[in-house]
Amino acid sequence: MAKLVLIRHGQSEWNLSNQFTGWVDVDLSDEGVKQAINAGKLLKEAGIQFDYAYTSVLTRAIKTLHYALEYSDQLWIPEKKTWRLNERHYGALQGQNKAEAAKKFGDEQVHIWRRSYDVLPPLLKADDEGSAVNDRRYANLDPNIVPGGENLKVTLERVMPFWEDEVAPKLLDGKNVIIAAHGNSLRALSKYIEGISDEDIINLEMKTGQPVIYDFDEKLKVLGKSKLG
Repeated sequence: MAKLVLIRHGQSEWNLSNQFTGWVDVDLSDEGVKQAINAGKLLKEAGIQFDYAYTSVLTRAIKTLHYALEYSDQLWIPEKKTWRLNERHYGALQGQNKAEAAKKFGDEQVHIWRRSYDVLPPLLKADDEGSAVNDRRYANLDPNIVPGGENLKVTLERVMPFWEDEVAPKLLDGKNVIIAAHGNSLRALSKYIEGISDEDIINLEMKTGQPVIYDFDEKLKVLGKSKLG
């Protein structure tokens, strides 16, 4: 029986300041560091051992993974970073305070942008100085696939090749996998794993720093889901 553990990164500095973050590379807050360390301690107490680790190319997720592995005495296991696990790209909303955006665009519109499955946010143009096209960590990607904004549907579409190529084969081989990533990339994965409908995925929340554990059988059927902490 294989285990998959998903951890949303600990609280970030922009979570704390209530800003849309997306692909902007912000660090963990002090509280976020504590959450990530606690996740590692919980994993150690639960006796969960991993064979492979994955994270995004964003600092807050990478540090969360490292703290979780360090405090569960597993910092040595193989690790891979991929842009496919990045947070959903919030387009031109990135950097804006969520409360101020609600005043500007209206509560209902901002709620739709944040929570709907298939509505895109205002897009960020490729020539904008904040575009990921200008970020060296994406230099090996075709500029045409670097997003200017994403909804959860698009996020799931770019996460799926990672699942199919990397994670599913490991789980089918009976290996335990840990993924430290972001609220929306992990919600997208959970939607696929659990078969959650487009309507019901709106209600799924991922707490910062909380390990979510899936147990699978040899055919990747979910046998159980639990949370630590």
